[in-house]
Amino acid sequence: MLPLAVTMMAGPQIMSAIIFVTAPRAVRVSVGFLIGVAVAATVGTAITWGIASLFDLGDPEDSGSSGNVVQYVLVGLLVAAALKNWIRRESIQPPKWLGTLMSADPRKALKVGLLVILLMPSDILVMLTVGTNLAQTDAAFVSALPFIGATVLIAALPLLFLLLFHRRAVAAMPHVRDWMNTHSWLINIIVCGIFIVLILG
Repeated sequence: MLPLAVTMMAGPQIMSAIIFVTAPRAVRVSVGFLIGVAVAATVGTAITWGIASLFDLGDPEDSGSSGNVVQYVLVGLLVAAALKNWIRRESIQPPKWLGTLMSADPRKALKVGLLVILLMPSDILVMLTVGTNLAQTDAAFVSALPFIGATVLIAALPLLFLLLFHRRAVAAMPHVRDWMNTHSWLINIIVCGIFIVLILG
């Protein structure tokens, strides 16, 4: 669950969390963001689990089962995404909307938390994988709660760092934010690689 949660938050998602802890009213704004992430991860996973439960996905041990075929397709999409990021690495820039987050209020932060989970292709793929696995093993939705909790915990790390090590966090977070802005292509490739390993494993 933890690697899947890391994959969920890697990229613009964790960059948003870092920007929020460097913004004015950092705690209130970050809490709004975390609420959005929690709601989006719960709703998104529930939807994918519900849809997957409508189909007979076969035995997880059968490499030719429908559920495993779906996961192989996801692997293919991730490989294509990783190659695209490598080829375009010199020109890839972080999303322009990240630059507007410094002035966000808690309401906007909540909206961002919802959208960075529900609209990001990588997160949709992760939730599809979780939902498919749950449905294929006839697991109840409650089995997804550790994944959802781990996702929110990863999203909360910048805020926790700020609360526990305020001075160090204030000094370090802008540098972390700037590094992630200039290496977004590398982060995307790492996310794809982790996710591919998780699916095939």
